[in-house]
Amino acid sequence: MSTDLYCVMGHPVAHSQSPWIHTRFAELTGQDILYTKREIPLDHFAASVQAFFDEGGHGCNITVPFKFEAAELATHTSERGLLAQACNILTFSGGKITADNTDGLGLVDDIEQNAGVPLKGQRVLLMGAGGAAAGVLGPLINAQPAHISVANRTLHRAELLTARHQSLAALQNVELQAHDLKHLDGAFDIVINGTASSLGGHGVPVTARVLKPGALAYDMMYGPGARPFMDWARAHGAVPRDGLGMLVGQAAEAFYIWRGVMPPAGQVLGELRAKLAG
Repeated sequence: MSTDLYCVMGHPVAHSQSPWIHTRFAELTGQDILYTKREIPLDHFAASVQAFFDEGGHGCNITVPFKFEAAELATHTSERGLLAQACNILTFSGGKITADNTDGLGLVDDIEQNAGVPLKGQRVLLMGAGGAAAGVLGPLINAQPAHISVANRTLHRAELLTARHQSLAALQNVELQAHDLKHLDGAFDIVINGTASSLGGHGVPVTARVLKPGALAYDMMYGPGARPFMDWARAHGAVPRDGLGMLVGQAAEAFYIWRGVMPPAGQVLGELRAKLAG
């Protein structure tokens, strides 16, 4: 029996820990896969997906900046993916490409289970309105915080994202608002950075007034890119957390979709943190 091929596609992608994570999942669950990473030219995403499909690939993870393109490329998209209009996982089967988004599942699980912070009834600030933020807003709403503010440098993009989620927010009794990053009122229990500021080495896009004392300040990035945000949070009395747990959590959900086996995400997260610390 041949080894099943998977990969992560992005630009940049050299820093990605996804190959290590999925290889470890496979070792622990007895699955025969080969998982690699592919740096994709910005204008060659669709062709690169087709090439991998033609090579016999079974599926791929999608990272920045291709999550919106992944959603458009698919022949079938999950309800999560349709709501987000951004996808981080493609599955190839029967000549079809199925798209889904597991980012939000990974984020919510990391916040509630690994960090031990319940989302229900909390005031949440989600910074950003790109593919990262779009992928997590639905699952955040389903966790039933009292309020979510989506704040973006371009207000219109935040408005489009919140408008698409208002029906779900009403169903879950969650107050959902769009804001400009420069005009935020009030402080929040949980602040989530889904902007490109950490990836691009830019400064924190908000003032410390958004942080309640002891708030959880969560950066979806991990590694050196997340350190400025985490240092900022710590200096202003918040509890910082990087996105490594989200990365492993969304990977575990993707692995389950692909292989039908849920890997031990907690064990792999611990091993990965130890690996990166060493």
